[in-house]
Amino acid sequence: MSFIGVSTVEIDNGGGGEEADKIRSKISKKEKNLLIERRSVFRGWLKNIFLGQAILSLGLSWIMVTDPSILFGSYGWFQNTRSIDVSIQVLGFWWWWLFIVPSLRSRRPKGFEKKALDIAFLGTPLISLLAPVATKDTATIWIANFVVTAGAYAFAYATYDENDVGGGDKDNKDPEWLKFLYKSLDFGSGRERGA
Repeated sequence: MSFIGVSTVEIDNGGGGEEADKIRSKISKKEKNLLIERRSVFRGWLKNIFLGQAILSLGLSWIMVTDPSILFGSYGWFQNTRSIDVSIQVLGFWWWWLFIVPSLRSRRPKGFEKKALDIAFLGTPLISLLAPVATKDTATIWIANFVVTAGAYAFAYATYDENDVGGGDKDNKDPEWLKFLYKSLDFGSGRERGA
């Protein structure tokens, strides 16, 4: 029997006196607030905006790492300020962690995509921090971030178990430190209060 979408009033048998009525009142108020939040905060069209933002960020960041003069060449500060193009190029490969992956995570994906984006969110800053030791080519670092994100999708898809849809920690075979990291990434998304 599934209780998803069922309110407390529909399954409550009553009784319990005044104390139970107070608790029912609190539960009812929280259910109404949660329903209002779910309806007003996250509509389907908003997911499309986040997806569009990620695609736009993908293109803009590639231009930033390869030839920022396409975007900023007509501005005087770009031509007159020494090494501003390097700063823009570095921002271009950091864009993966700052905008692209968070935009995709903002869609609140489920299943293997959620796991993939969690891995990418943890992996892209590592690449952006460590790759400049090996190469100064910003396009190569951008491609490395792309490969990490695509690899995260491939790994998550290959290892995804549909029986673990509930996300329960007891059935999850990940180490405790990794469970903690994943849970920390979701803080503030509503899951900590049962949304």
